[in-house]
Amino acid sequence: MIELTRASRWYGQVIGLNDVSCRIAPGLTALLGPNGAGKSTLLKLITGQLRPTTGTVQVLGMAPFANPKVSRALGYCPEIDSFYEEMTGREFVTMLAAMSGLRGQELKKRVGEAIERVGMADRSDRKLGGYSKGMRQRIKVAQGIVHDPQVLVLDEPLNGLDPVGRREMSDLMLDFANQGKCVFVSSHILYEVEQITSNILLIHKGRLLAQGDVHGIRDLMDRHPHRVAITTDRARALAAELLPLPSVLGVRFDAVRADRLEVETSQPEQFYAQLPQIVLAGNFAVREFQSPDNNLESVFRYLVNA
Repeated sequence: MIELTRASRWYGQVIGLNDVSCRIAPGLTALLGPNGAGKSTLLKLITGQLRPTTGTVQVLGMAPFANPKVSRALGYCPEIDSFYEEMTGREFVTMLAAMSGLRGQELKKRVGEAIERVGMADRSDRKLGGYSKGMRQRIKVAQGIVHDPQVLVLDEPLNGLDPVGRREMSDLMLDFANQGKCVFVSSHILYEVEQITSNILLIHKGRLLAQGDVHGIRDLMDRHPHRVAITTDRARALAAELLPLPSVLGVRFDAVRADRLEVETSQPEQFYAQLPQIVLAGNFAVREFQSPDNNLESVFRYLVNA
């Protein structure tokens, strides 16, 4: 639904985005990157706020810059607030819904549904100037979804929300994605992104570093040992069984917990296949098993520092 082909954006002598090519399919994709990586520039190109200096950007097969057809099919929730503070939340959502082409009873119906969906039905007739950060965030999302867009772009949508609000917003994004729509979310909160999608697009210093399933990307990083933490009743005995395995590079014991060890492997799939057999043969009681490296934060850290 979104395609960039060698897209670059320059601000004078400063590179905002450099030669990025990617395709973003239906479903939920997370855009990750440190501050200044080029995330905002990429979102502005997709939403038609900027024109690429070189290359092309297409949304639903059309160039988004100054294109009303794309605007009507695209929902956008910016990170920075830009409200008419004297308006009520309902008036604000109604105004932007009308700008997307909704009219009459359909307009009123859609506005009510969007406000209800973000949990603002009982507060939508209050002025925006009196809204909390979380309320402002919810009403921004309401205006982004009111016209039922095919592509939904959300810039830091969880900012300012309490834990319940974060869960509700995550559910909303997943619901849109499950309908076959394209949901593109920019975030710096890695553990929250990991809860809603494994499909990532990571940029750093204006360049695309990685795209795809986070676990698949992690599997390609062969130079970086894969760590596996195991909590068991006989840590040293289990270590003695694991060390001879060709897939095991080394074993370390926890300095505080005697029942915990950490295994380094260069062949995680082979190690995971052999571990259950060893545990069962030795009658080890494994109470906890996890991989500190098999997550977004480790992938992010590795790729940015590589």
